[in-house]
Amino acid sequence: MTKGSILVVDDEEDIIELIRYNLEKEGYKPSCVASGEAAIQSARSELPDLIILDLMLPGIDGLDVCRVLKNDPKTKHIMIIMLSAKGEEADVVTGLELGADDYVTKPFSPRVLLARVKNALRKQRASARAESDAVIKVETLVIDTKRHEVTISGESVDLTHTEFKLLLFLVQQPGWVFTRDQIVDSIHGKDYPVTDRSIDVQVVGLRKKLGELGKYIETVRGVGYRFKEL
Repeated sequence: MTKGSILVVDDEEDIIELIRYNLEKEGYKPSCVASGEAAIQSARSELPDLIILDLMLPGIDGLDVCRVLKNDPKTKHIMIIMLSAKGEEADVVTGLELGADDYVTKPFSPRVLLARVKNALRKQRASARAESDAVIKVETLVIDTKRHEVTISGESVDLTHTEFKLLLFLVQQPGWVFTRDQIVDSIHGKDYPVTDRSIDVQVVGLRKKLGELGKYIETVRGVGYRFKEL
């Protein structure tokens, strides 16, 4: 029994073979492609547990792949770890804002990458176990934690994986104020490297998608955010 299926996307053959070897050695089931187009097709057909995605790809680059997959209801739940070269910090931030879950900088240690893979899959499974059959309702907002769906007045609201986890974290503890660091720890785990700006962008995007009900996510100046107590 494998630990999980992983799609590796990179156009450098030596990188692909290095990652494939180490994943197989640890009991994972990797499949590998070398382009963004192939990555999208494979993700949609195979639905892997996790994708290791290089940002610099021929044709459709990694950011566009991430954008397409996270905007597709069929694939938006798939965990994505980005591979980036030094000096691509802006692209990393963009990737995280698009819904990617983690990143590793090239050149990387296989042990570090494997640790990130293990951590991402552990968080995914823990999150799945924690999500009950409960349906949370706030006015016309309905959050189905089992189906991973959000609707307003019966209309589906298309949230990224990160936006959904952010909303669920806040709404499950109404009235409590959380710092950006606490929000990051809850969504991504401790010691996750992300900027305050990234969290702020996620909140702005979430409020926009919630429309009138975005008012429930309140900014507490100098501290962080909370979901308005009913």
